[in-house]
Order: sequence, then structure tokens, then C-alpha cells
Amino acid sequence: MTAEFSLETAVGGYLEHLAAERGLAPNTLSSYRRDLNRYVRALEARGRRVIGEVVEADVLDHLVALRTGEAGRAPLSARSAARAVAAVRGLHRFAVRAGMAAADPAEDVRPPASPRRRPKAISVADVERLLAAAAPGETPRDLRDRALLELLYGSGVRISEAVGLDVDDLDLIDGVVRVAGAGGRIREVPVGGHAGLAGELYLARARPALARGGGGGGPALFLNARGGRLSRQGAWMVLRAAAERARLAGVSPHTLRHSFATHLLDGGADARVVRHLLGHASATTAQVRAPLTAGPLREAYTTAHPRAGRPG
Repeated sequence: MTAEFSLETAVGGYLEHLAAERGLAPNTLSSYRRDLNRYVRALEARGRRVIGEVVEADVLDHLVALRTGEAGRAPLSARSAARAVAAVRGLHRFAVRAGMAAADPAEDVRPPASPRRRPKAISVADVERLLAAAAPGETPRDLRDRALLELLYGSGVRISEAVGLDVDDLDLIDGVVRVAGAGGRIREVPVGGHAGLAGELYLARARPALARGGGGGGPALFLNARGGRLSRQGAWMVLRAAAERARLAGVSPHTLRHSFATHLLDGGADARVVRHLLGHASATTAQVRAPLTAGPLREAYTTAHPRAGRPG
């Protein structure tokens, strides 16, 4: 039979363990102490005095109180609540290992997930700065990088979709790119004038040179310096280099995709059209599946996208 250890004894032993065995920094220990003192007060209010008496419902109720607030205390953010729950879970795990409790009531309690931050769209001016910085020269790689980034912003495709494109997927006569999205669904997305011109220059002057790099090219649209298909990581590096040259922080491939959607909406495009262009399947998008060359998708894109027309 496990001896009865008070909550204070368990907390004190755990903090000593963290300091001596784990070597936590003083600030971190202070945060743990604060979180656990609040937990002990909450348990005492429920009539708990011994660490071995605590049950899962006590831990869950404490988590709810952290997220919803209680008398005199504002709700904690998901991140702060997650830190507090981590301290509680560590306390009970320690208590079991130290023989202070027979069971761990927090074992199945998970901290709240931090909300996913929505990517921020950058302005049209910043997009233009980024694209201008994509290729400082006229080498094959410069032309490839410019075509890749113009396509990412000009069509809103995911980076994985862009590097997965084959040459035949880009139809510069009709001004569309055929994209294989989630579940193998194929969608056609307009290619704006700027992206179309960049694609023409790349295919005529750069891709043949890259294909001679040793990989033979194959069907891939975007090639690396060795002549093989450009990888997702390689495309990421292209964007990162351009963002650094343009002095733009926090730009990711999804930033361009989100900017594509935001700028279309700002230009007056219908939200259903934008969802379809992004490849978000839903019942409502069935209403706008007209042919791109003459239907509402093409019209909405041409009217709303900042780089739909040919440059100059």
C-alpha cells in the first residue's frame, strides 16, 4: 500500500528533481512552481490533500478552468495552458515513479493544441518586389526561378503541385495549367500574362540547358541543375533566396498561395471561384465548373488578379 504523501511534498520533490536531475533554468522552474501552486490550490478546493487521491476528472476540470477562466483569473491562451498541463503531467509521472502514488491520473490528459496561425498575405507591392528579386540575371536557373515563382503566385498552386508538373501540364496557348490536386483530382487554373511570359522564356531558353545537366530532363516541367525534377526542398530554397534578396521576412510557399487568394478576393472575385481555383472541393464549387476559356472562372481571374495581363 502506497503511503500518503501530501500535495506540497509531491510538488516540492518534483521541483527538486527538475532542478537537480534535469537542470532546468531558474525562470523555467519559477514558471513550473507557479503553475503547480495554482494546481494545488485548485485540488485543495476540491477536497484533495494527498497526491494519490487525485483522479483524472480533477486534472480535466483544472484544464477547463485554465482555458475558460475562473474567479479573478482570465483564461489562459492555448500555449500557456499547454505549459501548465505539461507541469501537471510531469508532477504525476514523477509521483508514480517516486512511489508517492499508485496511478497517474494525468496520463491520458493531453494539452490543448495551439491554434494554427493563418498565413498572412503580403501586399501586391511586396509580391512584385519578391518576383523582381527572384532572378537577378538571365542564366537558366534565373529564368527557371522567375517562372516558378510567377507560377506559384499567378496560379495559387501548392509548391508540391508545382514541382509535380510535367511540361505537357502547362498549356501556354490556352493559358492554363492542369494541376493534379488532392485525391488525384485534376483542375485547370488560368496562367496570368506575367507567369505565361516567364514560362515561355523558361521553356525556350532555360529548360533545354538544364536538361543537358545529366538527368535528361524527362517530362518534368521544373528541372534542377542536374537535369532532374526540381524537389520541393529545392523550390523552397528558390523562394527563400528571393525573399532574402527582397528583404521580406516570413515568406513561405503558402504565403504566395494565400496572397493569390486574398488579392483575387480584393479584386472582386467570388469566394466560390477562388475556392475552386485553389482546389478546395465542395458542393458549392460545382456551380462554377464552366470551361475556363470562356466561363466565369477565366473572367473572374482576368478581372481580379493583379498579374493577369501581359507585362508592358
